[in-house]
Amino acid sequence: MTPRPRLILFCGVFGVMAASFALGQESQDPASHHDHSSSQVSAPQPPAAPTPADAQTPADAQTPSEAAHVPPDPPQHPMGDMPYHEMSALMQMDDAARTAMVLFDQLEWRNTTEGNAVAWDAEAWYGGDVNKVWLRSEGERVGGTTQGARADLLWDHTFARWWSVQAGGRQDFGTGPGRTWAAIGVQGLAPYWFNTEATFYVGEQGRTAMRLKSEYELLFTQRLILQPEAEANLYGKADPARQLGSGLSDLEIGLRLRYEVRREFAPYVGVVWARSFGGTADRIRESGGNPSDVQFVAGLRAWF
Repeated sequence: MTPRPRLILFCGVFGVMAASFALGQESQDPASHHDHSSSQVSAPQPPAAPTPADAQTPADAQTPSEAAHVPPDPPQHPMGDMPYHEMSALMQMDDAARTAMVLFDQLEWRNTTEGNAVAWDAEAWYGGDVNKVWLRSEGERVGGTTQGARADLLWDHTFARWWSVQAGGRQDFGTGPGRTWAAIGVQGLAPYWFNTEATFYVGEQGRTAMRLKSEYELLFTQRLILQPEAEANLYGKADPARQLGSGLSDLEIGLRLRYEVRREFAPYVGVVWARSFGGTADRIRESGGNPSDVQFVAGLRAWF
């Protein structure tokens, strides 16, 4: 090989080695890598986490209620151990406590076809959450004479969240001879908030009867309440001495609007439609009466 080609080959090899050495140094130099990356557009970085001072809400950003709130002082006298009966009496949370109530659901004046009348529908009970003694009474006085009145004395036992079973006796008084009945039934809160009573009676000489009652309270406001109510009485056999026929004897549907001056004191006005059926209606016609009557009522609902 002549000297000139050798010189060209040597220079080429030397140039390749120098280029390789320069590239290796550049990849290991962090400063040069940083300078190279800084020439490009940097990626967005997440915001820094707020410091505890930044996380606090400034006073001027609080709502008026938050700014006016003053936390209560910590307890100064820790409560020590005490027996159950003392704790329940102190906190008034005794599940076994006995309570009582007297309710005049209806105490009213009515204008009937026989004249002005005074009617009542009242109840009272005493006992605990599960077992109670229950007293119910309703009736009507027309012209100073008590007609169609009754009183029930019952033992009430709660068997479900909204329902209780009742058993006891009933006494009828007023026009005609008195009647005594054994009673068993249920009462409670039906779906859609209907207060419901269903009671079956067994009396002397094979007499049977059933009483069905339901009412509902529609709140226009917390004090103005409309109360629809329906009650029906059925008898297994006729009782001519008390002017009662067998089957469906009577049906009464009422609509009363009351205003609760206090929860315990509420005057009301309303209208009642009363209708007798079957043999009961026939006996009323024979005596010169009208088996159907629309009555305007005004009264008072009170409890204590």
